[in-house]
Amino acid sequence: MVALSKEYGYVVLTGAASVIMIGHLAFKVVKARKKYNVLYPQMYSDDPETGNLFNCIQRAHQNTLEVYPAFLFCLAVGGLHCPRLASGLGVVWIISREVYAHGYSTGDPKKRMRGAFGNIAVFGLMLTTVNFGCHLLGWTGPRVGLFRQVNCH
Repeated sequence: MVALSKEYGYVVLTGAASVIMIGHLAFKVVKARKKYNVLYPQMYSDDPETGNLFNCIQRAHQNTLEVYPAFLFCLAVGGLHCPRLASGLGVVWIISREVYAHGYSTGDPKKRMRGAFGNIAVFGLMLTTVNFGCHLLGWTGPRVGLFRQVNCH
């Protein structure tokens, strides 16, 4: 059995919060389906009056689902090495996806860019994951300046 640090609990709670966020975005799509009469299995609306608005709500959810597996992988694996950092970055990403979806749901796709700050969080999660992989392999790299003592614990 693998022993996880107590702080990995933050990572677990962040993962649970992300599931709630995904559910919230899905609920918005379900409500929009009813409001704009878009029946299953149709993914998008071709209604000239309300189709764009529904499609923007649907795309916000769909785009989040497209990046969700990478987010969860980096959160879970990077969190093994740097649980507090990974959890903090995960919370930033969750908030950014809500901001992204809110902007997109206005019907103006350009407003989705308000949530672009989440890309920095995902990049940070990727770096924590890569750092952990390098740590496991014993690849230390140069230890100069600010990078002399990189330790997340």
